[in-house]
Amino acid sequence: MVKLTINGRELQAEPEATVLEVARDNNIYIPTLCHNEGVDPYGACRLCMVEITTAGGRERLVASCLYPVEDGLEVKTRTEKVDNVRRTVIELLLARCPDSEVIQDMAKQLGVDKARFKPQKDNNKCILCALCARVCQEVIGVSAISLANRGVERELTTPFNEDYSEACIGCGSCVYVCPTHAITMVDTGETRLVKWPHNQMEFKLRKCNVCGNAWVPEKQIEYIARISGTSLEDYAACPDCRD
Repeated sequence: MVKLTINGRELQAEPEATVLEVARDNNIYIPTLCHNEGVDPYGACRLCMVEITTAGGRERLVASCLYPVEDGLEVKTRTEKVDNVRRTVIELLLARCPDSEVIQDMAKQLGVDKARFKPQKDNNKCILCALCARVCQEVIGVSAISLANRGVERELTTPFNEDYSEACIGCGSCVYVCPTHAITMVDTGETRLVKWPHNQMEFKLRKCNVCGNAWVPEKQIEYIARISGTSLEDYAACPDCRD
């Protein structure tokens, strides 16, 4: 086990753990938007910055979601340097996504009432954290969406920026992990509509042979049957109607 301190508390952790994981396991709050335990850490939002001092005496700011614990490490989650970084980051996010209630609430928590930077026009609440693309690739395994372009042109999109992605199965995993609700999903009748910041797709839903309710996209069932080696008939009934 690795021994370290966070905000003066002496803690023990597994060698492969990150500072953020140890903090969360011990009910120590560190703000973050781009972290999800279901995918590999990415370090996109930089809100989880903390100040550390190594056993050798080196001091610096690091992203806690990426930094692995080590013996003798001293971590401070709230210092003047840390607060300044977080406030600047949230101001940039507030300028990018001024209509996002999630960003607005976090800004208030960090003591930021308004951004010094010019609000972006036609904002879409997307903070480019790539959580949606990462869960699509690492968990679902289809890579239907991704970040494209660079700099101010960076955006989340489907291949060729069209309202179609052959790989997308309409599972909605991207919707569930999006921290700012920039991606939405609505089921109406036998159709599911998934909307990303710059694209959207419709999917036909399969109806349950027992209750008649539409419950899952046909493409999702086809994908699950293919990778699991099962028959499409195994999914004739919805979960509520299965024996």
